Amino acid sequence: MAVKLKLLLAGIIAVVQLNAQQYKRIHRKAIVVDTHNDILMKTVEKGMVFDQDLTGKTHSDLRRWKKGGLDVQLFSVYCDGDKKNAFAFANREMDSLDAVIARNPSKIIKVKNYAALMAAVKQHAIAAMFGVEGGHMIEDDLGKLDALYQRGARYLTLTHNIAPSWASSAADETSGKVLPHKGLTDFGKLVVQRMNQLGMLIDVSHAGDQTFWDVINLSTKPIIASHSSVYTLVHSRRNLKDDQIKAIAKNGGVIQVNFNPGFIDSSVNAKEAAFLKRHQAEYDNMIKNGIGDFYAMDSLYGKYVAERDSIRPPMEMLIDHIDYIVRLVGADYAGLGSDFDGINITPLQLNDVTTYPLITKALLKRGYSKVDIDKILGGNFLRVLKANETP
Repeated sequence: MAVKLKLLLAGIIAVVQLNAQQYKRIHRKAIVVDTHNDILMKTVEKGMVFDQDLTGKTHSDLRRWKKGGLDVQLFSVYCDGDKKNAFAFANREMDSLDAVIARNPSKIIKVKNYAALMAAVKQHAIAAMFGVEGGHMIEDDLGKLDALYQRGARYLTLTHNIAPSWASSAADETSGKVLPHKGLTDFGKLVVQRMNQLGMLIDVSHAGDQTFWDVINLSTKPIIASHSSVYTLVHSRRNLKDDQIKAIAKNGGVIQVNFNPGFIDSSVNAKEAAFLKRHQAEYDNMIKNGIGDFYAMDSLYGKYVAERDSIRPPMEMLIDHIDYIVRLVGADYAGLGSDFDGINITPLQLNDVTTYPLITKALLKRGYSKVDIDKILGGNFLRVLKANETP
């Protein structure tokens, strides 16, 4: 009896170990793409040098990307929509990535097309591209759009919360204010057409509904939502409604799901508000001393870790958003756009960029095939990138 029990336990252990190795093997062999990371913001604003170990300070650094099995990173080039000289600031952020690449040529390579990306992956280097977050950064100048493309920008998020003059944002369209226009102006349509000509991906994250539908009706290439989740699950203006998800699928595009807890769990905003109310005096003092809202919240969360963790949703709620998209339109239209280092808190377990394999593990547990997991981890984005390069 004892021998049989030992054999049974050994068999169970062997199956568990096999399953553990299976998700790690799938993750290792997949091309893992994250279409939205804000580390360049922290590099410029806080002097975070990400070829150093930034564990405990940021979600990301060069060593941890490799540990998490990441192959392709699109670096967000971001500033607020009311920032003066936004184009110059964009170039400063791009300079910061170029400096890291110059110091680490075997570890990270800036790539400008699908073929170069695949070559970098084969060299076991991180393939790096830029994604410019906000059309205000071209300063109403198609020449500046071209210049950002030449520097390696492979998508433009048409709007941020404070939109450019030529496209309305989700924040604009839900503000209740009377707007000078909704959707794309004539110049906005020229921007979309020029992006199609360049092979630059059009990103509709942050776009208002009218801007979204104008893009769908105008673009001749597949589009992306670089960091958006599902409106039906969480009624955030930043999430995509079912008809929008279906339209992106019909267009051949891809929705890169955002890890921001407020976009994946409807209870988070109220919990964050209660947390802030408890620590309002500290927060106000930091704001008074010139610390911006984002970094003030970072500081508070770092100080009150137990309270922070009580706000964070389980990782499974992120997987629910991926699952919803797949059930609605299929596995060809979902991907990962983490927003790491652009969000103050993350889902539980997904503490930083080393934890990407847990997503693979969760998808496998839900019954996803290796083929579909490969698509979600990066294959879908690669398809859209390649399609945009086609004349």
